[in-house]
Amino acid sequence: MEPFVRSVGKAAALPRANVDTDQIVPKQFLKRLERTGFGPSLFHDWRYRPDGAPNPDFELNRPEAHGATVLVTGANFGCGSSREHAVWALAEYGFRAIVAPSFADIFFANCCQNGLLPVRLLAREVDELLRRCRAAGGEYWLTVDLEQQRVEDGAGFSAPFPMDPYRREMLLRGLDEIGRTLLEEPRIAEYERHRAAGTAP
Repeated sequence: MEPFVRSVGKAAALPRANVDTDQIVPKQFLKRLERTGFGPSLFHDWRYRPDGAPNPDFELNRPEAHGATVLVTGANFGCGSSREHAVWALAEYGFRAIVAPSFADIFFANCCQNGLLPVRLLAREVDELLRRCRAAGGEYWLTVDLEQQRVEDGAGFSAPFPMDPYRREMLLRGLDEIGRTLLEEPRIAEYERHRAAGTAP
């Protein structure tokens, strides 16, 4: 997993609340066994018209959103079913961070397990970012710094965000739960040796 320390990237605005995981990746695309290949399905029902043509009215299809790595969106993002595919699709599309006032708990945890940083800001701070995205009339860039736990735009916006120390360390080091456990491999092996010899504490 790629560590997340500090990312500078173009922001895309998705001013919608209660975006659920079935909207992020519709159920008909969940047949793959691999973790890859979900990027093209991201927001499928919003991105495409019934005839398969791109929907020019959808926020991420607008020219200023192309190549965005930070998604700024509404409250309760990632609600609904607990499909991890939603996080895989967002990451494969190119997003490194999602900024919202709140997230569904399981979605938040899945983001942290897959190197996608979920950033909680106050609702008024997210509203200001959405306003600045609109006002930019083109590209709008954000710096998301996990070491400093701060979001900035270089034009006067700066806001801190919370992150519990355990998840922060995991993201900074690029570790999921398995990777974190493997750091303890020497201690685990030593315990097993003692256990086999009947000398385990």
